[in-house]
Amino acid sequence: MAEQEQQQTGITVRIVTPDGQVFDQSGSEIAVINTKGGQMGIMAGHEPILAALAIDEMIVKKDNQQRSLAVNGGVAEFSHNLLTVIADSAEVADDIDVDRAKSAKERAQARLAEAQKVNDNREIKMAQVALMRAVNRIHVASIRSGR
Repeated sequence: MAEQEQQQTGITVRIVTPDGQVFDQSGSEIAVINTKGGQMGIMAGHEPILAALAIDEMIVKKDNQQRSLAVNGGVAEFSHNLLTVIADSAEVADDIDVDRAKSAKERAQARLAEAQKVNDNREIKMAQVALMRAVNRIHVASIRSGR
């Protein structure tokens, strides 16, 4: 009976960035996160976890509706049916400015090319991360629009 109640109420998903709370939803059926170790689905009653997140899409499902979010690294902690994501940055698909993301991708590609010319390994790594973030944002936004 208690397990049945727990599954009916679902999980609460909260995403926080240095700029503040980005997402807060209770009653979610499942959250799918992409960790450094692979993809993981989290539902009510899941064992507690602490995981480093990859720069990738996060999916939250509630009432047969799916929300996609672009999550750019960070950590996820789950216990007592509360998933807390502390991310470097995160955006709900509906809030992503695709033109801005495409511009960021172009800037990152130019930055990467320049860093590779002068063989600046630190700058290469930073440009690669910027490029991955921009591509993630474009990908998540394109899922929303069905492209």
